[in-house]
Amino acid sequence: MDEFKNKAYELLKEWKGTDYVFGVDCLDKAGQVISSVGRKVLLVANTRHMKDTVDEVLQSVSESGIEVVTGGPVPGARPNSPKDDVYRITTYILQFRPDCVVAVGGGSTIDVCKAAVVLSALGSAVTPEVDHYFGTGIVSTCLASTGRKMLPLVAIETSASSGSHLTKYANVTDVIEGQKKIIVDQAVVPVRQIFDYKATCSMPASVTMDGALDALSHTIEVFWGAKEENYDITRKICETAVALVTGYAKRAVDNPDDIEAREALGLATDLGGYAIMIGGTSGGHLTSFSLVDCTTHGTACGLMNPYYAVFYSKAIQRQLKEMLSFFGKDDSGLSGRELAVAVATAMMDFSRSIGAPTKLTDIRGFDHDVHVPRAVKAAKDPSLKMKLQNMPVPMTADDVDEYMTGILEAACTGDLSLIKEM
Repeated sequence: MDEFKNKAYELLKEWKGTDYVFGVDCLDKAGQVISSVGRKVLLVANTRHMKDTVDEVLQSVSESGIEVVTGGPVPGARPNSPKDDVYRITTYILQFRPDCVVAVGGGSTIDVCKAAVVLSALGSAVTPEVDHYFGTGIVSTCLASTGRKMLPLVAIETSASSGSHLTKYANVTDVIEGQKKIIVDQAVVPVRQIFDYKATCSMPASVTMDGALDALSHTIEVFWGAKEENYDITRKICETAVALVTGYAKRAVDNPDDIEAREALGLATDLGGYAIMIGGTSGGHLTSFSLVDCTTHGTACGLMNPYYAVFYSKAIQRQLKEMLSFFGKDDSGLSGRELAVAVATAMMDFSRSIGAPTKLTDIRGFDHDVHVPRAVKAAKDPSLKMKLQNMPVPMTADDVDEYMTGILEAACTGDLSLIKEM
């Protein structure tokens, strides 16, 4: 398995060069990294769940002579990056006027800080409503038309999951509607990033499981949608991430202090971030955005992707054959829908091995009459159109009722035969 860790380090260094600080025991470099960007910082972090990590960052910051403008950390985001946390952090930025924002946390805190940096720059010139910026490339367009500049954001990742510290995505949730939406823009990529994989030892088993499935989903969804020009690199990324997640996730769930396992899942997370900067996620992520009030993001993606594998079957035969070998299975001459079912089964078997659900009805709080219609409605939302178009079998809003309903019904029952292919 060390060969896959080595391969992961090679892939990430080829991608990020020396700009990205990552590995085990690298958090002491935080002050050095931050000082290259700003000297007066707003530091956003959830100290309740990661006090030791935040204290280590604060010590490094202090030793580098950096001023924390609020005197200490500002509380980070709640799960799924609620809108009101975006507005709260925006207020801190406008009140204290730092020259840099430092987000210490998982995907939710980093995403909230991305959106808050957008609003603090563009709110008075365009609109302070975050909904305006959902979709692809809208932030960059607004920056160009107004001449505004965003504060630099430094992301210090603490969770092996979303890869938000490396990417152009910022997910934000309307808690009242129970619907997540997304900013997709190169402008929100943090200017510098740090990820000490050792920091993830504080993650409980449920978060570890969720993060493993998130990393897996990023690389798998991008690989399924790979074009010829990026097929080879997305294949390498996916193969390496699948090996690391399937080889180490159960170890990390069973023993949170297993540093080797934490390193492996951290590398898989970063490979997921690399993948989604090459290509886009699709169906699994799209459906997950409508399940925010009953399950976590990675779990939702991991649950849905086996069902989307069957839906995509005709378009991804080459990828499916590769995927079966990634999961250590022999294709035995399978093809067509049978091959897709075999891959879906392998993915579900892995999920069960780490205690993850494989049907929507396995999720406490899932309500068929609420969540299925919500997911269908969200799939027609123009701001989420990119997820439909990223599918290996692209859908339009007009296709959703006929085809997505069957995918969702299959995911409710576990009956793959309910999926109608385009």
